[in-house]
Amino acid sequence: MSAGAREAAGEVAACAVADRAEGEAYVASVCFKHGPPRLTGAELEFLVHDAVDPRRAPDPDRLRRALGGHAPATLVPGGRAAPLPSGSALTLEPGGQVEISTRPHTSLRGLMTDAEADLAHVTDLLAGEGLVLGERAIDPLRPPVRILDTERYAAMQRRFAAFGPGGETMMCSTAAVQVCVDAGEAVAVPARWAAVHALGPVLLALFANSRTHTGRDTGYASARWRAVMDTEPARTDPAAAGDAVADPPARWASRVLDTPLMVRRRTAGSWDAPSRLTFADWIARRGAARHWAPPTFADLDYHLTTLFTPVRPRGHLEVRYIDAQPPGRWVDPVALLVALVRTPAVVDRVREVCAPTEGRWADAARLGLADPALHRGARAVAELGCDGLADLDLPPVLTDEIVTAVAARLDGRPRTG
Repeated sequence: MSAGAREAAGEVAACAVADRAEGEAYVASVCFKHGPPRLTGAELEFLVHDAVDPRRAPDPDRLRRALGGHAPATLVPGGRAAPLPSGSALTLEPGGQVEISTRPHTSLRGLMTDAEADLAHVTDLLAGEGLVLGERAIDPLRPPVRILDTERYAAMQRRFAAFGPGGETMMCSTAAVQVCVDAGEAVAVPARWAAVHALGPVLLALFANSRTHTGRDTGYASARWRAVMDTEPARTDPAAAGDAVADPPARWASRVLDTPLMVRRRTAGSWDAPSRLTFADWIARRGAARHWAPPTFADLDYHLTTLFTPVRPRGHLEVRYIDAQPPGRWVDPVALLVALVRTPAVVDRVREVCAPTEGRWADAARLGLADPALHRGARAVAELGCDGLADLDLPPVLTDEIVTAVAARLDGRPRTG
């Protein structure tokens, strides 16, 4: 971005949102960028454990030493984390989980090459402090402990506590594989939006990897997703996220403005926000907001980061419902999902085969592939996706490996390396 463009963007961010219509128009424009689908990215989260004593909680100082110049500002206040060698960004979740966010790539082969290189670099850095990446999507041994001391995370933890322990568990003890794909041409957005939501229950079941937490069997194939469901429904509910088939940008924009504020940024003091005050209330200066300064577009941008739906539009579509996989197997869900949205014809077929299980998020989290309908749906999308891997410029040996790994999951023999 040029200096002039940055200056213009800063001027817009500082402007007050005049009314609801202006806020909704802005959200629709920034959350759904239209054009031919060609870019893919991935966000890879991993729990971090002591190599000798995996029950030992991550230590901020130890992580700071390990990550060095890559340590994010949440760990080194005022710092500016250097990108990883292949261009990925490194961040930390509240419980010390590491997240590697790749650059967008036009080639899936390029994405996987760069992600693997940056993952190896982070693995080596952590090893220097006797730390290793976890293989599960929920901590199998430790209770949730927040180690990052920021006003955002403190307010977030307090807010979620009113709904039970799920929020703290989600924040501090879970990890996911997130896949980022283009929203597509305007005319194709409704179908792609519907397809990535319809895929949710079957891919959640297929890649469930979080049954054991704090040393006990939770009874859930994906206890990570159960934790997500046990937080604030207004910002996580998948049913509300997936019903916008006719006009996803307009429906999403309306939902964003009607979602309660999670935090209100301040220069001093806590960031807690009134429990039921929505962004639309702030614009209209209702309730406690009548004493506040009008919200700016920067405030609206920040509010967008506090929604945690299974698919979150950020210009592209960020698919968030897949459990983290062992370091060697994150490629399987990424490649499969990309193959399942590669053409309009495949998208239409996905919606058809997933129709019987659409909306069955709770069953997918609890039963996984033990549910017959979810197992049938997972097998159907696995066959459809694996058939399309040859179109994704992957090395044949990797394609074969992904097909084998997915088949093993369907047969109840997930690979762990």
